[in-house]
Order: sequence, then C-alpha cells, then structure tokens
Amino acid sequence: MIRRIAYVLILLPLLGACQAMNIDDFEGTTPQLVLEDYFAGETKAWGIFEDRFGNLRREFKVDIAGSWDGRVLTMTEDFVYADGETDRRVWRIEKLGDGRYRGRADDVIGTAEGTVKGKALTWSYDIVLKVGGSDLKVRFTDWLFLQDDEVMINRASVTKFGIEIGTVTLFFRKPVTQALAVPSDPGGKQAA
Repeated sequence: MIRRIAYVLILLPLLGACQAMNIDDFEGTTPQLVLEDYFAGETKAWGIFEDRFGNLRREFKVDIAGSWDGRVLTMTEDFVYADGETDRRVWRIEKLGDGRYRGRADDVIGTAEGTVKGKALTWSYDIVLKVGGSDLKVRFTDWLFLQDDEVMINRASVTKFGIEIGTVTLFFRKPVTQALAVPSDPGGKQAA
C-alpha cells in the first residue's frame, strides 16, 4: 500500500506537467491572431468567473474600444456585472516583435507579458481585484484562441500563492462589418 502511494505521488507532478499547454504548440495554426487587428475598433465580450470548486460566482459583459497607433494598442474595457457593479480598465499594449507583447493597466502590478503563435496568445500578469471591501492581489494566466474573424475565446487561470482560486471564461465578438473591414497592414508598412 505504501509503495502504491509513493508511486502515485511520484507520478502526479509528471502528469500535471504533461497537461500544460505550450505556446509553441500553436505555431502555424490558423487563423493567425494579430492582436492589434482584432481589438481595433469595437468589440463585445461576455464572461463568467468560477471558483476553484466550479461554482459560478460572477457574470459580466464588456464593451471594448480599441485603437492602434502603429506601436501601441489602447483598449478601454467597460465592465458591467450581473449585480449592477461597473468597472473600467484601460490597457496599453506594446507590440515588441517576434509575436511578443507587453501591457500595462492601472490595476495591473508591473507589466503583463505575452506571446502570440498562430491562433493563440498566452499572457500573464498580477492584478489587484476588489473583493468585498478589500483588495486581493492575484495572478492571471490567460490563453486566448482566435476562432475566426469575429470570435475569440479566453480562458484564464486565477491563482494566489500558486494555488488556483478560480477561472475566468470570456467570449469576444467583433461586429461582422468590423471584423471584415479592419486591415492588418494599412498603408503597406509592417509594424515593428
């Protein structure tokens, strides 16, 4: 019996490591995600937060207005929660090259760092969330997957001290006319 328990304890970390996604696995997948193209203009999103036990804790909608100046994507996210609470986050996301991005927002501690390969973006950051009457510092690890010109899915793991406390699932949708009209290279110049 002790031998079986020891065997399982040795295998558990290995099994967990096998399940972790790697951004390199998405190299060459389509459709190609160009973050600044997708979020330029108006975008709508719907999301939920589930605690670590799978209980639905919050539902929300987000209206996003984005603009790209050739180097920085500015995204204003206006949140409306099912209980009537509202919030705003303004991201300034810099394109670094080689599929890498760095972002800042007022409630983000330091910077968010991310990488795009093919249809996927992974990105992580520490953020302060308002919970009841207090502030809670947590870590978000997001995975975004472009489905087509209109739809993108985001799944985020929320952790505190390395322990998952919940997940956020978010669906983004571009208006059809915008999704088809946003050029990836206006003026024929490639962004650095």
